[in-house]
Amino acid sequence: MRLVLTEFVTLDGVSQGPGSPTEDTSDGFMRGGWLVPFIDETFVRRTADWLALADGLLLGRRTYDAFARDWPQITDPDDPFTERMNALPKYVVSRTLTEGSWHPTTVISSLDGVAELKKLPSGELQIHGSARLGDALVKAGLVDLVRLVVAPTVIGAGRRLFEHSDDTAGLKLTKHESTPSGLLLLEYETVGVAPVAAYEGVSAFV
Repeated sequence: MRLVLTEFVTLDGVSQGPGSPTEDTSDGFMRGGWLVPFIDETFVRRTADWLALADGLLLGRRTYDAFARDWPQITDPDDPFTERMNALPKYVVSRTLTEGSWHPTTVISSLDGVAELKKLPSGELQIHGSARLGDALVKAGLVDLVRLVVAPTVIGAGRRLFEHSDDTAGLKLTKHESTPSGLLLLEYETVGVAPVAAYEGVSAFV
């Protein structure tokens, strides 16, 4: 099973609270809802396509609790995400949770359990939100693909994706697209550590 990290981020890397000012106010964050002004038909279609590739959802405890609270309450029959989100197997990484309320849910106590999940013979195990978990999994070398939706806005505060890593991570851009509203849809394969080099003049590149 391929492990895919899917994140919505601002230009300054904030991943907290994209969908509503009240979505995630932890640590006093009051600038949520920054993605919503840029949602358009292309964004909805592409992210629905991504979700259709999922065979399971992998979530951290904080995101799991928020999703378990909100997704079962969405009853719009035209919503392209709700039925799939509610039906997919959920795996939550937590040392304190013993069982989940958003069925079907399996609790995993360590990253070793995630490595075992990757051995399953199926498509994608997708991480949505859960920036701290995603960061830890990238650091552990377990993430195969990173999908980013980058909003054309700078928030200046909030929890950032990848801000906790001690090690570098190399990424190879494999797909890119922009939407009419200005969102960037980027897809990267992970390629180990980030490469570095010394600049020796333009002739080295032409």
